[in-house]
Amino acid sequence: MNEKKRIVIAEDHTLMRTGLRMLLAQEPDIDVVGEADNGRDAIRLAGELLPDLILMDLTMPGTNGLEAIAEIRKRFSAVRILVLTIHKTDEYIQEALRGGADGYVLKEASQDDLRGAVRSVLNGKSYLSPDVSQKVISGYLSSGPKSAAGTDTSWDQLSEREREVLKLVAEGRTNREIASHLNLSIKTVEKHRSGFMKKLNLHNAAGVTTYAIENGLVRR
Repeated sequence: MNEKKRIVIAEDHTLMRTGLRMLLAQEPDIDVVGEADNGRDAIRLAGELLPDLILMDLTMPGTNGLEAIAEIRKRFSAVRILVLTIHKTDEYIQEALRGGADGYVLKEASQDDLRGAVRSVLNGKSYLSPDVSQKVISGYLSSGPKSAAGTDTSWDQLSEREREVLKLVAEGRTNREIASHLNLSIKTVEKHRSGFMKKLNLHNAAGVTTYAIENGLVRR
């Protein structure tokens, strides 16, 4: 029997936390192992419990969700982070994704959409609510497409293979799928993926997708 996925809920509203716990309790392979009502405690629980995923609100007292995301990503890189928030402005979306969030879902989402978001992030993929995804794309379109070289000199640091892998990651391909597509070993794909993410200061697939859209490498 597969081990249950362990989730921490970081949300400052008690009723919301209770509702989320009840919803996730319906999933036989998920276990809510902790709750936090502020960012500081979310960071602490990330270190103490090392959950598979943290469901993170952004507006919390003291240390907010954005600060918590950046700190958790820096200290506990294996922990996946899914933002659950009312905020749909570009500033919140971009800062959360750049800080290291693996997904961004709005509180107005349906229960099925939230379950899908949780599953996607737990499976190592990124997730953006449709409205959020559209905002990322609209922001790219309004600023005008950039060439691959663009004004971002960091692109010039990448090898041709790293660029190929980056584009495929941004399209949502897994390492195994990329390896098959490029006729490489999974270990080689992981090496190229680690290389371009370090050079571009990216932390996860969601950040890669945002970078690719902003630089005209892919459209979604």
